[in-house]
Amino acid sequence: MFPRILVAATMVAFGLTVGAPDLCAAPPAPAHADVSYGPSPHQILDIYVPTKGTGPFPVLIWYGGIWEPSKHAPDPNRFLTAGIAVIAVETRTMKDAVADKASPPVSYVLNDACRAVQFVRANAAKWNLDPARIAVGGGSQGALPALYVGCVDDRADPKSADPVARASTKVVGVAAYRSQPSIDPKRMQEWVPGVKWGAPALGYNFEESLKRRDELQPLIEAWSPDYLLKKGAAPIYFENNWGLTQPEKVTEMDYKVHSPAWSLGFQKLAQQAGVVCHVKYPDHPTDGYKDIWDFLVQELRKPAPAAPAGK
Repeated sequence: MFPRILVAATMVAFGLTVGAPDLCAAPPAPAHADVSYGPSPHQILDIYVPTKGTGPFPVLIWYGGIWEPSKHAPDPNRFLTAGIAVIAVETRTMKDAVADKASPPVSYVLNDACRAVQFVRANAAKWNLDPARIAVGGGSQGALPALYVGCVDDRADPKSADPVARASTKVVGVAAYRSQPSIDPKRMQEWVPGVKWGAPALGYNFEESLKRRDELQPLIEAWSPDYLLKKGAAPIYFENNWGLTQPEKVTEMDYKVHSPAWSLGFQKLAQQAGVVCHVKYPDHPTDGYKDIWDFLVQELRKPAPAAPAGK
C-alpha cells in the first residue's frame, strides 16, 4: 500500500489553495485513520470530524487518485470550522483492475466510489455524521468518481444481505476541480481537440479506444458521467485554475487535460438534462458562490433533504 499522502502536500499538488485563509493552521490528524470499507488494502478512508458542535455533522467525501493508490482531501480546517466533516477516500485503481482483468478497468474505481458513500451512510451514527447531507468531490483524476456518484442512479440494493449495499448512494452536491468528466474518447476530442486521456479506463490505450469507440459505446454509456446525467441529479460545481487560453510555462498536454473546456462541454449536457451545473475559472465567476469551497459549504449547510432510501 502506498503511504497516506499528507493533506497539505495534496493541496499544493492540486493547486487547491485558492481562497484559503485558513491554510496557516496545520491540517489536523484524522479522528479515524485507514478505516477499511472493503477487502482490498486500497479500500480505506480517513475521517475528520469537527471537535466543536453537537452534530450530526454534514459530510464531504473526497476521492484520491485513480491510477495510483492514494488519499487526497482539501484542508479539513476549511470545513471543520464550518461544522462539516471531511472523509478522504482511497479506492482500488485502474492498475489493480488491469491486473485482475476487470472490464472495464474504470469500474473498480467507480464501484468503490459508490461503496464508500454507502459505507459512510451506513455507519454515520457511529461517527456522529448526518446521513442525509453528504457531498462528494475530487481534484483532477479524482473528480471522475465524484461525478459518477453524482450522476448514476441510486446504487442501493434493498434486497442485499449486506447492510452497506442497502444504503443509498445519493448525494446533495458534487465538486470537480480541474476535472476530466468523460471517458468517451470521441467526446473528449470534441471538447478539447488533440487531448489524450483515459487509458486504460476502457481497457485499451487512447488511440485503440478511439478506434473501437462504437464497439465500446455500451461501456461508455454505463460508466461515463456525461452519459448518466438526468433530471434529479445533485447540483455540480466545476472549478479550473486556468482560463480558455493556455498559460505560459504550462505544457500543451497538461493544459488540455485540465482545460475548463471539459467543464463547459459537460455543463451544456447538464443544462439539457435539467441538472444544475456551475463552471468557474479565471474571469468566469459563478452567481451565488465564491468558489468550489463556498459551494460545498452552502450545499452541505442547507436543511437536510428527505432521508435517502436505505439509510
